[in-house]
Amino acid sequence: MLYLIIKILELKKIKLKHHFILAFFLLSIGSSCNTFEEKDIHQNIKNDTRQIFDKLVEIRRDLHQNPELAGNEIRTAKVIADYLTDLGLEVKTGIAGHGVIGILKGKEDGKNIAWRSDMDALPNDLSDDVSYKSKISGVQHGCGHDVHMAIGLGIAEVLAKNIDSIRGTIYFIFQPEEETFVGAKNIVNNDAFDKMNIDEIYGLHVTALPIGQIMVKPNEIFAYQKRIQMTFNDKLSIEDANTLYTKISSEIARKLDGGNPWEIEKVFDSINGLSKPNTSFKNYRFLAENQLIEKVNNQLIIKANLYETHTSNISKILPDIEEIINNSEFKNNFISIVYLKENETVLNDTKLTDIAIKIINTIYNNRVLKAHGQIPYFNDDFIYFQQKVTGVYFLLGGSNLKDGIIAMNHAPNFRVDEESIKIGVASFSSLIMERTNIE
Repeated sequence: MLYLIIKILELKKIKLKHHFILAFFLLSIGSSCNTFEEKDIHQNIKNDTRQIFDKLVEIRRDLHQNPELAGNEIRTAKVIADYLTDLGLEVKTGIAGHGVIGILKGKEDGKNIAWRSDMDALPNDLSDDVSYKSKISGVQHGCGHDVHMAIGLGIAEVLAKNIDSIRGTIYFIFQPEEETFVGAKNIVNNDAFDKMNIDEIYGLHVTALPIGQIMVKPNEIFAYQKRIQMTFNDKLSIEDANTLYTKISSEIARKLDGGNPWEIEKVFDSINGLSKPNTSFKNYRFLAENQLIEKVNNQLIIKANLYETHTSNISKILPDIEEIINNSEFKNNFISIVYLKENETVLNDTKLTDIAIKIINTIYNNRVLKAHGQIPYFNDDFIYFQQKVTGVYFLLGGSNLKDGIIAMNHAPNFRVDEESIKIGVASFSSLIMERTNIE
């Protein structure tokens, strides 16, 4: 381009000593224009998000009032499909049950990027102090999937409004049956998924972080959760089983000094929470206290959940517990120990996580924090997407302590500051926009 400008100037018979000055000036203008155009795109995203915010809150509250359990997301799927269709997206329904996929094609070829939102509600009837509480007895959006869907629809609408700046294709995957940990697996095993040839996939979960914050971590963001079953003969009493369980819990536990990783209410605090390099939520192992002990068919069964942060330690856990039992006074009652359930855990791609952090923090003034530990008790079947496609899973702040709003999932009076919808839509619309324009 510089050569072309100089040749033009030569034709105009401008002295050579001025050529480079003028050429540099013109190139600077061009460079500045590109920068302003990029800034304008993200300003458009912010403006568009604000414009549709009230509508997204309305649809979130509608979904909150009309929750549906895993495998029954019929009304939910129709609401989503209708919304995406009205945006002009190509829409596929009935994917792996009641899944919905919206397809937004850019003006040029480019990356295929997916955004995933989960759809199902929880089977509970916990207290829910809002004016738009669930109309369905025993079913409730106590995990925030209604917020996730509103954010997914918002991203779709904002990007549709800015389609001229998008290269490639964006797939909005609305996934059923996350709570039962089968929905994502069913979708990735569906022919429709293979045909999309997705390059990258992103998703989030609203949680008890303060409003305005996003958190992410390369590799595991949750602890590995294993459901253990220990079987004994029925000569072992329930009282002795509790004594033995306490002994096993004490000897198997591993934690850092300064905090207890099972105190989930402290996972996001400013002292020992995930944002601190010395957080108590890393390098731990513990057995949960909500063990189930019962006598079944002339046997005594102990079932419990174990949480471990290092995958390399998983194979050692059962032998370690067995050794503790065999060194106890109850060794003659012992029959077997097995894993009943071994769900995979979310595993963020290291390189893409770092790229995503830089993009969002550049545009939104260091909004994303890097986690230094792993969260116990929770997990997400998003891992089944990540096993097929490079992907990143974020945590989105939904708590507002000043207003008494605590977004602790699966807890009584789980509430979400709905400003988190606006933050999620803008932040991740910008991220996807940037990623679609990468060669």
